[in-house]
Amino acid sequence: MTGSSKDWGAEAARHLQALAEISAPGPGVTRLPYGPEHRQAVDYLREMMRGAGLVPELDAAASLVGRAEGGGAGTFYMGSHQDSVPQGGAFDGIAGVVLPVMAMQLLAVEGVVLPFAVEVMAFADEEGVRFPTALVGSRAVAGTVDMAVLDMVDRDGVSLRAALEGFGCDPEAIPQVARDRAQALGYLEAHIEQGPVLETEGEALGVVTGICGIERHALVFTGETGHAGTVPMEARKDALVGAARVVAEVDRLARATPGLRATVGQVDVRPGAVNAVPGEVRMPVELRSEDDAAREAAGQAIATFGSRVAADLGLTLEARRTYAQPAAPCDPRLRAALVKAVQQGGGKGLELTSGATHDASAIADLCPISMLFIRCRGGVSHRPDEHAESDDLGAAIWAIAATLRGLADA
Repeated sequence: MTGSSKDWGAEAARHLQALAEISAPGPGVTRLPYGPEHRQAVDYLREMMRGAGLVPELDAAASLVGRAEGGGAGTFYMGSHQDSVPQGGAFDGIAGVVLPVMAMQLLAVEGVVLPFAVEVMAFADEEGVRFPTALVGSRAVAGTVDMAVLDMVDRDGVSLRAALEGFGCDPEAIPQVARDRAQALGYLEAHIEQGPVLETEGEALGVVTGICGIERHALVFTGETGHAGTVPMEARKDALVGAARVVAEVDRLARATPGLRATVGQVDVRPGAVNAVPGEVRMPVELRSEDDAAREAAGQAIATFGSRVAADLGLTLEARRTYAQPAAPCDPRLRAALVKAVQQGGGKGLELTSGATHDASAIADLCPISMLFIRCRGGVSHRPDEHAESDDLGAAIWAIAATLRGLADA
């Protein structure tokens, strides 16, 4: 690596392994927000940040922020989340904190003084596992937090407000966390791909074009239940038959629409007996696309198809959209800087879409965003066997540092 013979990738892997051991008992990594494991992770990352010349501070939303002053105006932001899903992996989220900290350390070794300040952020809660909300830390930075979420409670009845207070934070001060848009230069999030594209292409790194928009629909088919042996087939109003036709159409439509990903991941059948005709079926349909218009058109098409199926089978259908999040395109200038950095490191500069939501999607309300994907073995994520090679981690550190150098020279 430029400026040092240090094996930065191996050092990153060592840090990530140490952080993976900060976990609740059980397989993989379980590190929920505002608990003892979160506290230990903050302590570890605080020392890492200090070692890279950053000044760390815990904000009102329990995000740890390491800041390095620059030689001019404005601040460039980097980071990701420290929390995990239950029995998750050692790389999702947390690699996006460790790698930019190490990139700042690499620049310090090289004696580079950037003409802007840099803040590296370790957000508390991106996964939304403990509380029925997510992205609170990144939304706080963007100034878009709905303060009503503070009253949400976890399964033990502890409110988000109480959890933050127990962590030593002042939740009422969250609005003060918001950054000045006029001074926000951009945001870079490094993250394992969570998919197989980079591995298939033989590339260590990829540059994200945008984060997919998401919408979810709740569908309820209602028919008539009855005895499975006595209700004639021609007289049935089988809610599951209608639902099954919609499931097949969801799959067909997604395969026929470029960039659309559609999933029915849950089906609730009532009465749910082997010898009873299904009288009611509840199921969600989730749609994702980087093209908001295509996603919304697909949602309308599914609702129309479902209504037609219900009419054909003598069912009733209640369909409503329960959630919508617009796509977050990555900034062309920052994308170009990342592509150039990846190519300077020997990669192709492959560009791809993110089908998962990240903190970057919330930061998009503050400033231009960018994302760097890192190859992960088998495309696996949110599992104990999640893995990225140390060489790929080192390539990411170099690319982040090169991107910052490039932005400084622009």
